[in-house]
Amino acid sequence: MARLDRYILSQLLRVFAFFSLVLISVYWVNRAARLFDQLISDGQPLLVFLEFTALSLPMLIRTVLPVAAFVATVYVTQSLLRSNEITVLQAAGLSPYRLARPVILFGLIVAGFLLVLMHFLVPAAYAQLSQRQNEIAQNITTGLLQQGVFQHPGGGLTFFISEITQDGVLRGIYLSDTRSLSQRIDYTASSALIVPEASGPKLVMIDGFAQIYDNRTGRLSTTTFADFTYDLGALIGPIGRGRSVQELSTLELLRPDPALILETRSSDAQMRFELVSRFVDAFAAVATALIGYAALIAGGFSRLGVWREVVLAVALLALMQTFANVLAGEAMRSVALSWLGLVPLAASFAVAWLLIRHAARMRRVRPVPLSGSGAP
Repeated sequence: MARLDRYILSQLLRVFAFFSLVLISVYWVNRAARLFDQLISDGQPLLVFLEFTALSLPMLIRTVLPVAAFVATVYVTQSLLRSNEITVLQAAGLSPYRLARPVILFGLIVAGFLLVLMHFLVPAAYAQLSQRQNEIAQNITTGLLQQGVFQHPGGGLTFFISEITQDGVLRGIYLSDTRSLSQRIDYTASSALIVPEASGPKLVMIDGFAQIYDNRTGRLSTTTFADFTYDLGALIGPIGRGRSVQELSTLELLRPDPALILETRSSDAQMRFELVSRFVDAFAAVATALIGYAALIAGGFSRLGVWREVVLAVALLALMQTFANVLAGEAMRSVALSWLGLVPLAASFAVAWLLIRHAARMRRVRPVPLSGSGAP
């Protein structure tokens, strides 16, 4: 590697490390605050909170690294333009294509990190996080099965069981739901069962009635029922569900069988799109770095600064992300359209190449005429 490449690459990696740390910290604090409220309000210990935040880090890093690569490239390119280093290098005969080589190498290094994340760490983190969520949900469900105790599984909910038989039948059920501001509903039933389902556990109450009190009108109405199903999944989450597509390994995505499709409740198109995305999202770091470099190099040095080029780079990045989101829906509808996931990445490389080509034409060094040649 040439000394110039090492010089630019070292700056890119140093700035990239700084911005990655800053962005990950900001995103992590924001997510940790929401997660803390959710877990602590459910009565979970601090160790569970720390475990969940640690398991969410691979997904967070996956999102942040391409953005950090873009910011680092824009910052370093702007610094080189402001100090006239790029102007001197171009005057020495180096084209914008040649100056893009350390940027491409930098993007490939970041893409290598992302490939490890996408194919190994992120699926493993999703699987472990899902397992822990199921365990916690199961513990909460088990905690509900206490006879003779008024329990409050969620805000505005009160649950009471008179007796639990040896075969798991709940006797003497009382459930009060005051979560709605407009009404209060009290359920009573002679017996009930808790039935686990993919969408979450269900409380099936048998031979009971519901009292509905309207807070606005003060009217009380009563309804009897032979059986009534109350969804506990909204309170404590799903139990016993199959894996999601994000939890599957790359090898499983390469050869999905009908049993795997049934377990994940997905389609062939969704699995193919997930497989393509694991490669596309990794090499998106190369595309974002090139767009940041190309947008600034196309504008060149200006005493007014490069704010217009920075705005152009951000606008192009936002446009490409919007384009990717639009095509994602189409790509997940059919296996034959899964190639659409590659289009935004190819379009990003094409836009970067056009900007670098424009910079090469505008910055082409003209030959200096010899003295006395009569040339103007």
